[in-house]
Amino acid sequence: MTDFHEEATIVSRSGPGMNRGDAEALRINRITEKTIGCAIEVHRTLGPGLLESAYEECTCFELSHADLRFRRQVDLPVFYKGIKLDCGYRMDLVVEELVIVEFKTVESLLPVHDAQLLSYLKLSGISVGLLINFHVPVLKDGIKRIVNRF
Repeated sequence: MTDFHEEATIVSRSGPGMNRGDAEALRINRITEKTIGCAIEVHRTLGPGLLESAYEECTCFELSHADLRFRRQVDLPVFYKGIKLDCGYRMDLVVEELVIVEFKTVESLLPVHDAQLLSYLKLSGISVGLLINFHVPVLKDGIKRIVNRF
């Protein structure tokens, strides 16, 4: 697992040596950077103390202005022995079909929150997710980037 602080520095690679995997990783990094920037703008404006739904709505407003495509409250079925089952999983946001975002407004992120996002990553086939906890004085302290390499 990687937290936001380790992700803060991103080295850009380009040129003839860059393969499709590098290009996709670079695209995912840009999407996570923009998404985090949008969330920081919301937190700077609203501060902590509101419900998740308010932060989600405002972050979506910012994502739209950043020209990022997203889907909200995305149902996530479980496929078991070839049967699609609705187990009640719902992802808060999927940005550009490449990054899952889960919003929290809790005292501190717990292992259960990591497990929730890891489950979503595994079931969706998406490899990168962001846990964003708005119940902190400085938002960068409430952001966790999780990568599931399957």
